[in-house]
Amino acid sequence: MPSSTEQSFAGHRVLVLGGSMFVGRHVVDALLRAGATVAVLNRGRSGDPFGDDVERLVADRTVPEQMRAVLAGRDWDAVFDVSGFVMAAGGSDIEGLIDLLDGRVGRYVFTSSIMAYDQSWQGWFPWTEEQPSDPIGAATYGGFKAMAERSMLDRHARTGFPATIARPAAIYGPDNNIFDMETPMFLRLLRGLPILVPHGGLVVGSYGHVDDLCDAMLTMAVHPAATGEVFNVTGESVDVNRYIDTLAQVVGAEPLIVPVPSSRVAEIEQSTPAVYGHLFRTRHHASLSTAKLEHLLGHRNRFDLRSGHEQTYGWFRAEGWDALEESLADPVWKSSWDFTAEATWAERLGG
Repeated sequence: MPSSTEQSFAGHRVLVLGGSMFVGRHVVDALLRAGATVAVLNRGRSGDPFGDDVERLVADRTVPEQMRAVLAGRDWDAVFDVSGFVMAAGGSDIEGLIDLLDGRVGRYVFTSSIMAYDQSWQGWFPWTEEQPSDPIGAATYGGFKAMAERSMLDRHARTGFPATIARPAAIYGPDNNIFDMETPMFLRLLRGLPILVPHGGLVVGSYGHVDDLCDAMLTMAVHPAATGEVFNVTGESVDVNRYIDTLAQVVGAEPLIVPVPSSRVAEIEQSTPAVYGHLFRTRHHASLSTAKLEHLLGHRNRFDLRSGHEQTYGWFRAEGWDALEESLADPVWKSSWDFTAEATWAERLGG
C-alpha cells in the first residue's frame, strides 16, 4: 500500500532525470505505486526496467541541444534529479537546465550527497545543514554536487525556483550498485572469510536505506516548507565495529575480524584498494544530523540499521547473490571486492 505521501502524487506529471539505476529506480517505483504519470530522461544506455509504465526521454544532459529538444515547452508537477553527479553529468549546463524548467515545474528535488560538505570538517560530529559546502569546484564529485546546489539555491533566491536538496550519506538496499558495501560483507560472513578492519573499527558512517531516502524525497516534493531548503537524509550513524556486528546478526554468522595496524593502512590502501569498503577509511569519518528533516517535514524512517539490512539480505538471497562466484563492478562507481587479496593480506597480518 502506498504511504500518505505517495498518495498525494496521484495524477501528477513527474520527470525523473536518471531513473534506471538504484536510487532512481526506487524513486520511479515509488511514484508508479503512487499513481503518478512518470517520464524518465537518461542517455538510453542502461536497461529499461519499467516498459510501458513510463515515458522514455533520451538525451545526454551534457548536450544542451538534446535537453532542449526533449524538455522545451513541457510542464511538470515535480522533477527528481538523481543523475546530477560528476561522472554522468560532468560538464552539464546546470544553469541551462534550470532555465528550461524555471516557471514550468512545481518542485525540483535534487539528490546531492554528504560529499557536498566541506570535507575538512571530518571528525566533527554531527554535520548539520548550516556547515559550509565543498569549495573545490566542479571537477570532483563533492565539488560538483556543491556547485549544483549553489546554482539551484541562488536561482530560488532570485526567481523562486522551487528547488529542494537531499543530502544522503551511505545508501544501501536492494539494487545497490556500489559494490564495496553490504554485498561483499554478506558474502564474507556467509563464507567465513576474513574481514579486514582498519583504525580499530572506530570510523563512523551514516547508513540509510534507499527506500527511506525515496520517502523523504517524495515528502520534499510536496511539503510547502521544503522549498529552498537543504536536508540531510540518512539513518543511523555507527562505527565500523557496530556495522559489521549488525550485518553478522542478520546473516547469522560469527565475523572473522582481522585488525589492520595503523602502520600498514597506507600500504594496503595504495596497493589493493578493494580489500575493505571505502566507508572503513578515515576520509569518510562523519555523522549526519537529520533533525531538520524530522522537525520541519515530519519525516520518519521505516528502517533502522538492522531491519533495513534484513530486508536487503532477503533481496540478496532471492536474487541468488549468495552464490556469486565473480566480483561485481559498476562502470560508474568502479567499486568492487577482491577476496583473494583480502585473504593474502589477512595471512600477512597474522589473521
